[in-house]
Amino acid sequence: MKYLDEYRDRDIVSTLTKRINSAVTKDIRLMEICGTHTMAIFRYGIRSLLSDRVELISGPGCPVCVTAMEDIDRAIELSKVPGLILTTFGDMLRVPGSESSLQRESAMGADVRVVYSTFDALDIAQQNPDREVVFLGIGFETTAPTVAGAIKVAREKNIRNFSVFSVHKLLPPAMEALISDGELKIDGFICPGHVSTIIGLSPYKEVVKRYKIPCVIVGFEPVDIMEGIFMLVDQIEGGRAEAEIQYRRVVRPEGNPEAIKIMNQIFEPCDSNWRGLGFIPESGLRIRDDYRDFDALERFEINVRDAKEPPGCRCAEVLKGILKPPECSLFRKVCSPSNPIGACMVSSEGTCSAYYKYS
Repeated sequence: MKYLDEYRDRDIVSTLTKRINSAVTKDIRLMEICGTHTMAIFRYGIRSLLSDRVELISGPGCPVCVTAMEDIDRAIELSKVPGLILTTFGDMLRVPGSESSLQRESAMGADVRVVYSTFDALDIAQQNPDREVVFLGIGFETTAPTVAGAIKVAREKNIRNFSVFSVHKLLPPAMEALISDGELKIDGFICPGHVSTIIGLSPYKEVVKRYKIPCVIVGFEPVDIMEGIFMLVDQIEGGRAEAEIQYRRVVRPEGNPEAIKIMNQIFEPCDSNWRGLGFIPESGLRIRDDYRDFDALERFEINVRDAKEPPGCRCAEVLKGILKPPECSLFRKVCSPSNPIGACMVSSEGTCSAYYKYS
């Protein structure tokens, strides 16, 4: 199959493996910051191919996982508003809040519905004009433009019973927070292919300029990942730090200007609370004043208390890359995909979920 089989070619992977392992002369730590990369690295056994001198670290690349517990609690409180329909993506239902989850609230009678896109939620609002419909908007720069598009259509069609609770995150500020934190030495970033189709290369150039850490945008097939790792190793061994694109068949240096335009029209950056990383300046997206009437938190008064991780849960350290899931005392013993204690075990792209399934 064109553009698929050739990126799963064993001979090419073998050649790249030999080039990587022969080029490495020092310990190198690379972080992937996309949950899809985390799953692909496990699925294809990438770690087992690499020299012991190359360590792959999973970062905060799952939007479900990094949603702060206080925001989960706010979504739960929204679901309790009489007559309200709360819509969101499937993984969000099972993420534990402080005392409940959306799945539990649904079982107790709340109208919580799984949708596949924001426009599904908009359709539900049109079909139920006498009820308020809220979309819980999570995700990185990949999903934010579609949410922005739905808000714009709602304004144009005068759909007044639709609003969005935006907990969108921006990845480049999180990368900078990880570097600045100092708890973890990172020599290079395997940058997300999906996000980068929207934002392009420029944000990574800023990271490289400030911190002298190589960044390579990488695809999700075995050849993509191995080539991306080779590009990073080549830079590090050569004493260079650049922003490069391996995923050239999809990502353009300028990204997607139309998607960026509509995202910036509806949203503006704001400080945001990340599970595990805390508040990161300018790392979230809030709805601009011109569209504030579509902001669910402006429309409904929701108050929650500060939240803490469940006793023993070490998701925060897993998300920062300073702890591997098997080092958590709850992993496999208490916490599993069927009984998730922390968010990293809920999502199919969560690091704990990946370790549980493939390790």
